[in-house]
Amino acid sequence: MARQPAALTVLCPQPARVSSQPCLLPPLSSRAPFSKLFLSLEVLPFCSNPVPSDLTAEERQELENIRRRKQELLADIQRLKDEIAEVANEIENLGSTEERKNMQRNKQVAMGRKKFNMDPKKGIQFLIENDLLKNTCEDIAQFLYKGEGLNKTAIGDYLGERDEFNIQVLHAFVELHEFTDLNLVQALRQFLWSFRLPGEAQKIDRMMEAFAQRYCQCNSGVFQSTDTCYVLSFAIIMLNTSLHNPNVKDKPTVERFIAMNRGINDGGDLPEELLRNLYESIKNEPFKIPEDDGNDLTHTFFNPDREGWLLKLGGRVKTWKRRWFILTDNCLYYFEYTTDKEPRGIIPLENLSIREVEDSKKPNCFELYIPDSKDQVIKACKTEADGRVVEGNHTVYRISAPTPEEKEEWIKCIKAAISRDPFYEMLAARKKKVSSTKRH
Repeated sequence: MARQPAALTVLCPQPARVSSQPCLLPPLSSRAPFSKLFLSLEVLPFCSNPVPSDLTAEERQELENIRRRKQELLADIQRLKDEIAEVANEIENLGSTEERKNMQRNKQVAMGRKKFNMDPKKGIQFLIENDLLKNTCEDIAQFLYKGEGLNKTAIGDYLGERDEFNIQVLHAFVELHEFTDLNLVQALRQFLWSFRLPGEAQKIDRMMEAFAQRYCQCNSGVFQSTDTCYVLSFAIIMLNTSLHNPNVKDKPTVERFIAMNRGINDGGDLPEELLRNLYESIKNEPFKIPEDDGNDLTHTFFNPDREGWLLKLGGRVKTWKRRWFILTDNCLYYFEYTTDKEPRGIIPLENLSIREVEDSKKPNCFELYIPDSKDQVIKACKTEADGRVVEGNHTVYRISAPTPEEKEEWIKCIKAAISRDPFYEMLAARKKKVSSTKRH
């Protein structure tokens, strides 16, 4: 049974027999007009005849207005409750909805890559129609440059097409390559690894012309013209074939290579030392031809947290060297060239910290170091020139970025990747203990 308010006991009259039911309320005439309204509002709604008969017309109107406003407020409150519940439900489902969207997007991207590998134009069209790729030469070039899961032969075929849009994509693709301070063989290694040269002569011509323009743009003054760069690039590619194709019995000597390239520098000769260095580089290491299946080892470093050229200060010999850095899987890898499959060094980021530093010789510097351990060597490894993998000897790694903005981005990304885990040190101590026990 419903409980009556403690302060008042009300016996409300029934519609059919008003006079037969007593009412314990004091007579309304003994109260002030406000009291009558209050009593009618708070108590009499429980009765079936809520409007007292002794109210004036003005009081009745005021009471009706108050009750109507009360119902409006109750309706507003209920509507707000419903909206809050709906928003809470949407927030609860938001995470799973976004996850489903990302999964669906990833499936579509994977399908687009497969379509590209079978038919490059259809693959690009599919990605554009599904809003996975913008229909601009810059965005398509970036997609091909990253090349994740893409067949290198398909990339070369698409870039070599003679359509005006494809030519624009080719130039945007070449612009993504950084050839500054690389000799011509190094630049060719990087360029020819990013796709597979098509077999059609006209396609090769367009692609090598774009390469020569970009190389001269990055290294002004090395050659008199882009034509010189173009001719010498082809000479190097042919030299690579002659030196490393087992079917070629007559291997060219360095003297013949120099003689073949006399007068190509706008009528003048290129420095003999330059040609000798290029010859030795190709002789010692042939060009690596990309795999056709889109699954070569370089995919280990696709989709990194960050990548780019940085200067690194040596450990024992304090010289600055330009290295291609890749940040992924809580490790910092650095390579001599962007085309290298194996890194020159690996810096695990566990238990390291990062800080900005000033350097008298280089701008935009930061350091990786072990906090509270001034002279402790950072656990890292590097590859020596003879191929041996040795432990690093850095107590700090000092690095210089090209610009202040890039320095800030690198610091931000490395901080996000660094994890301090006491278990790492415990594990290292345990391994050391086990090793010493085995020796005994």
